[in-house]
Amino acid sequence: MGQMMGLKTLAAAAVLAGSAMLAAAPAMALDNPFLGIFPKPFDFGVGPKAGYRGASSIPRQTVAYAGPYSAGTIIINTAERRLYLVQPDGTALKYGIGVGRDGFRWGGNKTITRKAEWPGWTPPPQMRKRRPGLPSYMPGGIENPLGARAMYLGSSLYRIHGSNEPETIGQAVSSGCFRMTNDDVTDLYERVNVGTRVVVLN
Repeated sequence: MGQMMGLKTLAAAAVLAGSAMLAAAPAMALDNPFLGIFPKPFDFGVGPKAGYRGASSIPRQTVAYAGPYSAGTIIINTAERRLYLVQPDGTALKYGIGVGRDGFRWGGNKTITRKAEWPGWTPPPQMRKRRPGLPSYMPGGIENPLGARAMYLGSSLYRIHGSNEPETIGQAVSSGCFRMTNDDVTDLYERVNVGTRVVVLN
């Protein structure tokens, strides 16, 4: 009988230990350098090579540019719903974007003051007042509306960011931010630095 009780106690201890290891697994995967073989979240079939849940119907392209802005400048044409990154060879990279809906479009000069990969999202009070069902905070990830990358514009609430809704690219549906597909925003993110000038033409 005593032996049976001892076996039951050991079995229960093993179950509890296994549960504790499973609960700790995410933290271990992040902190343990020997687990570096595991891919990052954006590599599980939804990363750059897989299109992050779909591509835009507006292809990225290189176009001629002879305007007044210097190489490295981002030009956003909200009426055209396109973003241009001026290149040093008389061309510009042209991307499709989503822009602010009526009443939320704006223009002016800004600077990229911060860049973030898989950013968390804190909806501003004004937005939460308009949409009471929004969370106070959403961690970064595939389901986050800011998508894979974000570039923050000055001290404003506005960003150039990715999107988990590629079908909205080319439309006017945002609250003033500029949406890109995750593929396109990742491409732009790698090409620009903090301090990049952003000219928004409305």
